[in-house]
Amino acid sequence: MSLRLILAASAALAFAAPVLAQEAPAAPAAAPAPMTEAEIEARANAFEARMGEMTSEMQAAAAAAAADPAKLSADLDSIAARYQPEADAFAGELKAFIASQAGAMTPEAQAQLDMVGPIIDAQVRGLPAKARAEILAAGGGAAAGAPAGE
Repeated sequence: MSLRLILAASAALAFAAPVLAQEAPAAPAAAPAPMTEAEIEARANAFEARMGEMTSEMQAAAAAAAADPAKLSADLDSIAARYQPEADAFAGELKAFIASQAGAMTPEAQAQLDMVGPIIDAQVRGLPAKARAEILAAGGGAAAGAPAGE
């Protein structure tokens, strides 16, 4: 599932209930203010850009290590490990944002959120590993110059 689809699904669920236009009760003083829709959208755009950078790095590593599968695997592991904390952080932010909106949802929207929320979380957290797997499945170094499946 693409990042855009993940975000669209979470946004649709987060804003499914018309009562979301109402003001939520004030959070306790010690809790940070929940993100606004504009803030989470900005974070999503920044995260998407970072995942694009990660994919570019992985493709470059695949081209550089085309003749050495062990080096390619190690390089891809290293790149994925560097980006994993960002994926985990964004997944946490997205989960917190959705949770901050959930109290004002209809029971039906809340039930949908309960079903897809963990899937969205897992998919966002899994983006570095998925990109790694896709590079390897495309033939590693061959990914830069040949279609997948050759």
